Amino acid sequence: MLAQVHGEPQNSDSFRKMHCGCVRKLSARKAKKKGVFWGIEVAETLRWHGWELGKEMIKHLILKNVHEKTQKLSYRCPSTRFFFTVFPQPITLSPGMSLTLPIVFRPTEKREYEDSICFKKAEGEFSVTLRATLPHTCLSFPAAVQLPICAVHNVTETTFPVRNVSDLATVFAWETPSPFYMIPDRGVLDPGAECMVKVVFQPKVAVVYDVAATCWFGGEEKQMRTIQLKALAKYPYLRVSVTGEEYEGVQPGKFRDVLCFGSVPVGKTVEKSVEIFNMSVVDAPCRIERAEDPLLRDHVFSCDVSHGVVPAKGKLVLCIRFQPQTVGEHSTDYFTVISAGCLLQTVLKVVGSCKGPLVSLHQYFVDFDWINLGESLTQTLKISNTSDVPAYYQFDIDGRGSVFSLDRPCGVLEGATTLALKVTFRPTHPISYHRRVVCLVHHQEPMYVDFFGTCHSDTAKPAILQARHLSWYRTNMVRGLTFYPPDILSVMLKDGKLQMDEKGALVLPLEIAQDKPPKEYFEANSMTEYFYDGVSSDLVLFPPHVSVSPREYDFGCCVPLHKAEPLLLCVTNHTKGNITVTWTSSHGSAFRVIPEICDIPPLKSSAFHVLFQPTQLNSLYGAELEGFALYKVLRHYSNIEEDATICPSWCLTVRLRAHTYEAEREHFIPQYILDAPKAFPPVAPNTDTYCSMLLLNTGTSLITFGVNQAACPSVLVKPCSGHIIPGGHQIFFLSTHPVNTVLQQHVLPLQLNSYPGYTKEIALQSCGESLLLLLEGDGNLYFKPVYIGTSSTRMYTIKNCTRLPMVFTWKIHQSDSKILSVSPTAGILQPYEAMAQAWTFTPDKETKYLLRAMVFVRRKSSDPVSPRSVRYALRIVGEGALATIRAQKEHLDLGNVLVGDLQSCSIVLLNDGICSLKYILSVEQLITGPCDPEEVCSDPLALELERSRGTIPARSKAFVRITVRPARRLHYTWSIKYAICTLTATDLESRKEEQQHLCCILATGVYPTFCITDACSAGSASGISKLHLWRLFSLDTLNEYLERDPTPSELTYRVPTRHSTSLIPPVYTPLLLDFNFAAAPIGSEPTLVMLLLANKGVVPVEWAFLFPSDQKMDMEHWAEDAEFSPHELHQMRIQDNQLFSVSPKSGKLLPGQEESVQLTHRHDFIGTDHLPVLLKVSYGHEILLNFSGVTVEQDQRYVHFASTKHLFTPIAIGTSHPPTQIYELYNGGSMPVIFEVQLDNVVRIQEENFQHPVFVCLTPRGEIPPGTTGHIEWIFSPLEARTYLVDIPIHILGGESALITFQGVGYDPNTIGETATSSEVLSPSVFPGSTKLTVAGQAATLSHNRICFGNIPDCTKASQLVFLNNISKSKAVVFAWRISTCKDRRVLHIAPQSGVVQPGESIPCFITLQPSGSASFYNTELVCEIYTQESLVQYERDLQEWEKEKERQAVEFTITEKDLGMKKKPKSPAWVSTLPPIKNHPMPNLPAGHFQRRLLSDKEASRVWVKPEPPKPILLHLGVTARSYSIEDFFGNFTSEIPKYFFNQPLENKFVNGSRGRDRMDMDPKWLSLAAASKQELQIVTDILTGVIRGLLQNTQFLDAVRKSLNEPIPYFSQFRCAELRDRGWCSMVPSRVSASPDLYPEKDGERKEMRQESSPNYDLLESSEILHHEQLREQKEMMSRQLAFGNLVELVLENTLQNILIEASRGEVVLTARPRVIALPPSPSRSWIVAYQCQGCLCKRGNPLPKPLPLLGSS
Repeated sequence: MLAQVHGEPQNSDSFRKMHCGCVRKLSARKAKKKGVFWGIEVAETLRWHGWELGKEMIKHLILKNVHEKTQKLSYRCPSTRFFFTVFPQPITLSPGMSLTLPIVFRPTEKREYEDSICFKKAEGEFSVTLRATLPHTCLSFPAAVQLPICAVHNVTETTFPVRNVSDLATVFAWETPSPFYMIPDRGVLDPGAECMVKVVFQPKVAVVYDVAATCWFGGEEKQMRTIQLKALAKYPYLRVSVTGEEYEGVQPGKFRDVLCFGSVPVGKTVEKSVEIFNMSVVDAPCRIERAEDPLLRDHVFSCDVSHGVVPAKGKLVLCIRFQPQTVGEHSTDYFTVISAGCLLQTVLKVVGSCKGPLVSLHQYFVDFDWINLGESLTQTLKISNTSDVPAYYQFDIDGRGSVFSLDRPCGVLEGATTLALKVTFRPTHPISYHRRVVCLVHHQEPMYVDFFGTCHSDTAKPAILQARHLSWYRTNMVRGLTFYPPDILSVMLKDGKLQMDEKGALVLPLEIAQDKPPKEYFEANSMTEYFYDGVSSDLVLFPPHVSVSPREYDFGCCVPLHKAEPLLLCVTNHTKGNITVTWTSSHGSAFRVIPEICDIPPLKSSAFHVLFQPTQLNSLYGAELEGFALYKVLRHYSNIEEDATICPSWCLTVRLRAHTYEAEREHFIPQYILDAPKAFPPVAPNTDTYCSMLLLNTGTSLITFGVNQAACPSVLVKPCSGHIIPGGHQIFFLSTHPVNTVLQQHVLPLQLNSYPGYTKEIALQSCGESLLLLLEGDGNLYFKPVYIGTSSTRMYTIKNCTRLPMVFTWKIHQSDSKILSVSPTAGILQPYEAMAQAWTFTPDKETKYLLRAMVFVRRKSSDPVSPRSVRYALRIVGEGALATIRAQKEHLDLGNVLVGDLQSCSIVLLNDGICSLKYILSVEQLITGPCDPEEVCSDPLALELERSRGTIPARSKAFVRITVRPARRLHYTWSIKYAICTLTATDLESRKEEQQHLCCILATGVYPTFCITDACSAGSASGISKLHLWRLFSLDTLNEYLERDPTPSELTYRVPTRHSTSLIPPVYTPLLLDFNFAAAPIGSEPTLVMLLLANKGVVPVEWAFLFPSDQKMDMEHWAEDAEFSPHELHQMRIQDNQLFSVSPKSGKLLPGQEESVQLTHRHDFIGTDHLPVLLKVSYGHEILLNFSGVTVEQDQRYVHFASTKHLFTPIAIGTSHPPTQIYELYNGGSMPVIFEVQLDNVVRIQEENFQHPVFVCLTPRGEIPPGTTGHIEWIFSPLEARTYLVDIPIHILGGESALITFQGVGYDPNTIGETATSSEVLSPSVFPGSTKLTVAGQAATLSHNRICFGNIPDCTKASQLVFLNNISKSKAVVFAWRISTCKDRRVLHIAPQSGVVQPGESIPCFITLQPSGSASFYNTELVCEIYTQESLVQYERDLQEWEKEKERQAVEFTITEKDLGMKKKPKSPAWVSTLPPIKNHPMPNLPAGHFQRRLLSDKEASRVWVKPEPPKPILLHLGVTARSYSIEDFFGNFTSEIPKYFFNQPLENKFVNGSRGRDRMDMDPKWLSLAAASKQELQIVTDILTGVIRGLLQNTQFLDAVRKSLNEPIPYFSQFRCAELRDRGWCSMVPSRVSASPDLYPEKDGERKEMRQESSPNYDLLESSEILHHEQLREQKEMMSRQLAFGNLVELVLENTLQNILIEASRGEVVLTARPRVIALPPSPSRSWIVAYQCQGCLCKRGNPLPKPLPLLGSS
């Protein structure tokens, strides 16, 4: 990794080599930095170094013209006297030319100097700095050094240069914080020299290092400079990965990385690779260590790599070799990969086994039957190797001196091969022959084969030896009968002393009588049979019948040849019969036995002489002598009476060696390969152990060998001596008997070729292996506290620390078996293998446990007798405990979640107990809200647990991730419960009764939604009222639909996307709404509609208006359809010309946020435009909006009908005075429109309803100005509770007519309360109160866009306060209220009607509604025209100038006398004017608010001065809504509301000036007498009745009596009276409910009480006169209180007083929320009459009981 050095840049010429500690001189100084100033290249600074006092130093400043033009410049000399140059003169430089300007420096004192020389050009000036410096020490090195990333406890380094840039030699020394250090850390740098410093980084902790190293340098005054050393240290992470197949026998536990070599042939080396992966980003050094070696451990596994570095994100390949030495041994070893600092250890387990040859003989005897003397017979003996390992075999027989010989007595048998050997029988004497020959196999136990045959001669014919005879012989030998000759055995059989068993063998009768089973022969272990021969070992399996001594002999050096001493052989007969010993003679052998045949009596010995007759000097001799001994009686078959008594011959062998080397002659150097083991295979103490050794003769000469057994008596070797022919080999078997576990060293001398110098010492080791088992943790196993009923499992490791496999068995006390268990309970541990076992602790009560378990280990043995075992104890400590789980928050409110969306959080589970808890979680769901409980109960669970099962450790917490996905817009409550898992209950169903409450999670499913809170229009639609606009755009339906839940089809695409392949996208919404932009003439300004979108929800809302082009996918041109339908062409024309536009088209609303959207319709083409626009709410609704707008011609009369159906407000049947309702017509053209209503169908409906006027049109004809809304007044009076429909043609004179369906609903007020129905008109959705929508140029706003007076009775008045706010900061505005219709002018009053509002000021406006006449619905728009005062002043000024010019042109004329002298001719007047003439330019009648006017042509504009037009006002609409009732209807429906109103007018006479009343009089003849009365008489009657009714209404006792009578049950007889009155037509319309009004004069009763007290006869006359005076005053007061004028006066005073207070409060003059102050005034003897009628709480002062009203309010 390269180091990054920050700071001063390195010069590539200066730094050619970077070696640590390399110091060298810089070859050249740093080049001067040059700059280019307007084409002049010059050095920025000129420096002087090494100057001396009193001497001048000259440097040259070179100026070069690098521009393509000739440059001219001048200069000024330096300002100081220490630098000077030649006298300034102009300089001219041609392109590419240079000028050298000498600068002289003349110092006067030893200090630093600085000056500059200034050059001047036409473009500007530039200067060159002149600097002379003193020599000082200065080192230059980077400001920061970034070292490569490094692993903890590893080392990285980098170098950086340190340069001495001064003129002085500098000493430096580094102070470096740990873990950094510098090499070298100190030194000396000559001037200009450079040193490469090495930074070494060796971190101990994984952190980010950013430290400063300090360099101290200089002479007497030390200077300091720092360098930032930046490095990053990280912990390494190594993982061992074994390639290939995994070892099946790996137990679960800590050893997870196992390298298995499988079964490897003995002596062969197999290599496998292991990869060490570095998962970190740093190089990781590591070392590979092996487990500590025991004393005798074979290094069968080896790894050459002991340490290495694993590259970052790389791998290191380890090669591990396996070379087994002992056949059948399983080898296990462990390598540990340890990272630097021992931070991480990874254990690698390596296993392998050793396999050897598997050689077997196809038959274990060769029967030659009998042949004649002098003949030979050959048989075949097959030998096979079923293993794939080559086998070295050797038959221990010398074929040259034996009657039996093999063609290949030794050799190599390859794997999986069979070899057929030829065995030849060539007898030399007429006897029966038998020899048991051992077949030695390297790395395998020996095998035995029996060769036998019989030789007959003409004179001697011994009994033929057969295989059964050998079987009988071995059985008889076990039974001790073979030491008797056959003749004696035959006699014993005859005498009955012997018997024959069922197999034909002999048996003593005594054994049968004692019921003892006779002894049987069992084949002994071949290795035991081989060594227990009585010669190599003192032990024998069976006593010998005949023995020879010695068995091996070395003649030594036999020089001269004829002086070899003969060897005396002693043959001993151990039997009880005569035997004959016959030696096999070998022709050509140097060894010979005499005599060849000899008889030996029983229990006697005989001597034989072995002669050695060598024929050649300096040679080696070796041979094996063979002899056969047999009972003498067996020489002839006639001597044998019983076949069972035949005994085979015994073979005697003697190994001989000799050499004839002269003393001065060197023996032949043996050429051999010795394959000898290093240690004996492991065995238990006091057990024999065997191994094999192979000696190959690779030379061309005979090799003799001899083992000095006396030098190493602890090791038995067989054979001890012998010879090996050239190319042959000898297999040795070695045996030892370790008595204890102490390591024994054996050195076995092997002498070759009878020469001491050719002695090979074979070093061997042996040791007895005890039963040693290593228990983890010194035999202690600790369990953490466990919950009662649950279990805890821990892995516990045991290790076999011996070289022998062992069998282990765990024993647990019966009483602890239910609490403690282990798996596996038994098994085999291979040598040095560690096994991890699973211990399970299951407590059943709350207590501490101390348990013990025993493990018994023994050797793996096939012996049926149980071998000795060793016991180890394990101490187990545990505890049973109880605990509970609780949630950190029992109530978790997720708030609002989008339906269908996911929201995740984590609940924290706390376990405060001392034991781990394994839990199961369950969830119960409860859905509440406006829904069907049966429907939502089947909903799937909307809460998903990341995991429902888990374990919490003791005193810990666990995080469970939950995901909520509500499917409905309802309130969700999830109750999470838990249950503890036990062994008996592992699932939720079994633990259902034990579930405990854990926590409660709340969430509310919501959809992102918004609503339209306000709408306003501008442009061509500025004349449309807000309520009409609300209906044109179906905003009520839109808001209502937005409140519903989206349908699944609407959520097909959750977010706006391009999904359509056609120009007309598919529709996935069930709702289609019209956005009707009304109509306007062509060329007029666009129709602007502003909608205010408000997010009243709780989640953000993303919305978008998608045109069809926004939903179409971008496709290649070849994929587009070339043919378009008329509908598609229509939409393309609208979109291409942008007739409809939305700004902005998309947005995001946070909760509570509002945003305005502007919809525009341009009137560029005549006709009706339709465009489907999709309103898409992300994750919510999508609504198809049909944008439609009409463009008409300029002179076309057009009324825009938004719908062909109109619904009247439902009216209760029986209403005496149905209200007047309004149908609106909008004139969207530029011409006034006259409409006529055809009432034929109305008359038909009246006739069908018994001449009852169901529908009455009050304005059947009218005129609508352009751009305004006209009203048609209707009265809907239902006769019965049903729906009425009538089709009314409305004719437009000069325009198109329309057929409108009017629908009205009559209802029964006794079934449905009228209050609820009548309040529909006052619904908040119809009356938005927002005033945040503004259009461009709007300087003022209203505090309310709509006011609602509610339900009011007739003959009263109500007021509302509206503020007009000037939002401009610099301009004053002028306002004027405009009331459209005459009816509205009669009932509506505005104060003030006009005025000026200063910048930032607000003016209160009082809107007063005073209905008079019939009941009616009031739904009108008040228009406030807003002008800026500046525009009005400018208009007045322009108008005055225009009028002055008009007056001047009216009296001005011009006479020209050009043609006076000529003949008179008719002349046309010529006009010459200085200004264009005044002309009122005719303008078409454009809609209100039209800002664009037609421009005159250039020619007309040059001749005509158009009259100035007044500025166009900004129109503010104020909707006024109310419903007026007749007094009796109001009493019947709103009794409790009566005290809120003051009846300031006399009750209306229904018969005075009322056509409607006269019509009713015509209908009812009982009113004809009143109809004939005069107007004055009717007025008198009206006043009298008014007074009576008012008195009754103000009489509380009367009202209480009426109320009580209404509450009494209706008597039965009164029903007949009511029916009679009804028949007569006199059933009165008595209000159903009457409420008492408050008493305005509470002091009346007190005055009456005083009057009664003052009328006592004890008073004098003066008091009587005063009482009379007070009585007169009281009567006057009562009379005045009954006067209508007095009540109106009091109402007016109170109204003006309250209005004054509100105005003062709005101006800040009065604080209405201030605490009231009570002032006590002295009592006054005389009170003004007005005081008695002062209302309680009135703020009027006594001195001014009638405050003067404000001028603006005086008219009301």
